[in-house]
Formats: sequence, C-alpha cells, structure tokens
Amino acid sequence: MTADKSLGRLDDDDYPAYTMGRAAELLGTTPGFLRAIGEARLITPLRSGGGHRRYSRYQLRIAARARELVDQGTPIEAACRIIILEDQLEEAQRINAEYRRAGGSSHPPAGV
Repeated sequence: MTADKSLGRLDDDDYPAYTMGRAAELLGTTPGFLRAIGEARLITPLRSGGGHRRYSRYQLRIAARARELVDQGTPIEAACRIIILEDQLEEAQRINAEYRRAGGSSHPPAGV
C-alpha cells in the first residue's frame, strides 16, 4: 500500500486505526470497559492479523457515549441498550425524512 492510500484511510471513520490500549487511553477508560461493551454487542472491533482488537473513530464515539452514560450511573448493559435504541430511532427518523422529501404516497416504502 502506498503512503497516499494509507493517509487517505485516516480520514475514514470506519478504518480500525486504534489499538485497544490507545482507544482506552483516548476515552479515559480501561481495556476491560471496551471488552464489556464488545461483549454487550454495542461495538464489534475488528481484529488485526495477530488477533488484537482494533477500533475505528466511529466505534470510539459510540464507546464515549457508553462511558458518558455509565459515568452517570447507568449500568453498562442498560447503557448499551439505550445507545442501540437511540441509533434505531435516528435511522427511523432519517427514513421518515427521506419518505417526506420523496413526496410521500399513502404507503411507506417496502421494508420500512
């Protein structure tokens, strides 16, 4: 891979650029917290060739939201569920906005 292609990936929110240690450091948390939200299926880190967890910026934003809720006293399992539901609501609102922009017939698009 050329240097130009590598640098281009740094702008990609989904590129798994962060090791577990670096991710925990950036979030001000522990690797155990990252493992816990992974076990709760909030995020699924990619694995390096050696099997080490790697996180993207997008996953770090989700983990930061989980940490915020946990710091406020929400149990980790509940925090993960809240974030999943927030994400589902945001997606439903996006689909509804697209439907309204498209002129909205009397029936929503198939699969909605």
